[in-house]
Amino acid sequence: MYWSLRLGVFIALFSACALPCYAKDRGPQGVDAAWVKAMKANDVNAVVQCYASDAVAWLPGVPSAKGEQAIRSAYAGLLSANTVKDAVLSDAVYKSAGKMTVSWGRFSLTLMPKAGGNPVVLTGRYTEVIEKRNGKWVYTVDHASAEPTGMQGAKQ
Repeated sequence: MYWSLRLGVFIALFSACALPCYAKDRGPQGVDAAWVKAMKANDVNAVVQCYASDAVAWLPGVPSAKGEQAIRSAYAGLLSANTVKDAVLSDAVYKSAGKMTVSWGRFSLTLMPKAGGNPVVLTGRYTEVIEKRNGKWVYTVDHASAEPTGMQGAKQ
């Protein structure tokens, strides 16, 4: 009985320690999941952690952001003016080669302006380069563009 109890405790402790370690590296898709979670939490620090320190981000409506401070500033501007109510990445495609992945898809952000008014829904397309650096997957290039308007009859 004593050995069975010890074995049960060992298995429980091993499982509790092993599962979070396994969940940490969910591959390139894990970066997207972390970005969505950080955006929904309105947590600029968590958003910035999704990026490499030398990453470049081209986000809709703001100048190019190169490096951690510029990326932080771009997201801080967005989050200081709005509360993110929802963030969705869809139609995602991932093409990997070793420690590098290129991905693309569509995004949707539902923002509540802090100044008041109705929610704003931003939709668009994105392309990313995600690299595994020091055991962690991070964005090194993030290019998002707003969904084009006025393109009657064009396939999107």
